[in-house]
Amino acid sequence: MQRTLIYHIPESDTGMMIQDFLKGKGYSSGNIADLKKMPDSVYQNGHTAFMKEILQAHDILTIHIKEENSSEKIPPVNLPLHIVYEDEDLMVIDKPADMPIHPSQNNYYNSLANAVAYYFDQKNCPFVFRCINRLDHNTTGLTIIAKHMVSCNILSQAVKRREIHREYLAIVRGHITPETGTITAPLGRKEGSIIERVVDYENGEHAVTHYQFLEERNGHSLISLHLETGRTHQIRIHLKHLGYPLVGDSLYNPDLEYISRQALHSARLEFTHPITGEPMVFSSPLPADMQKVLWP
Repeated sequence: MQRTLIYHIPESDTGMMIQDFLKGKGYSSGNIADLKKMPDSVYQNGHTAFMKEILQAHDILTIHIKEENSSEKIPPVNLPLHIVYEDEDLMVIDKPADMPIHPSQNNYYNSLANAVAYYFDQKNCPFVFRCINRLDHNTTGLTIIAKHMVSCNILSQAVKRREIHREYLAIVRGHITPETGTITAPLGRKEGSIIERVVDYENGEHAVTHYQFLEERNGHSLISLHLETGRTHQIRIHLKHLGYPLVGDSLYNPDLEYISRQALHSARLEFTHPITGEPMVFSSPLPADMQKVLWP
């Protein structure tokens, strides 16, 4: 993957070292170290430059990102790939059910990473797979893929600062009461399991989920959820803790009468573009299997 970024230096940044300017733009120390190893990666006014050189007002700083290796152990596989948006810095993908994000021992050839690897392999473009907001195997909907190391770092930092706003849609049995609220319950690994999580007030990690009832159909509630934290299985455990587990959740609530996977969908993403700074908003409609629960 190659990307060229051009910065026009304002008067306010006169006297800054290049590396400090880049850190101010969201580059990590690791990004800067990697750029130092790339040949011809930094130019100041058309001439190669070192990271400690000083910038002047109206300088033109050009950064050439040249990543020549692809992710190891991710074989390209021709799988369905619904790309909602793509530019030089990121992709937004609408992930289907029954597709993990990364390959694993039992899912080595059917992950989203395999599909993205194939997409770039067809373009003869080296690509390192960097998923920003991971979804469970059977959770559908929107996820962000960073296309190079700088956009990855900036987006990852945005996640930590809770600047990527995510809305999920979920279905539970009955009429959820109260209709709106916040679930605050720390989550930890279930003893003896490498997969399951539980509410753990002694050793668990802080976790907060906000929810809002939307409508009731066919004896089920459709609810909207916003994550304040992003713990593994957070929504699934928090709703179970509230007394309204997701229908179809084979791990935590094997209620498979209407749907064969957890009724959870990443429906909306809002974030700031990592390079341009522009606001980005994406939405995905409720998938057909979840619609059938409400309107059989």
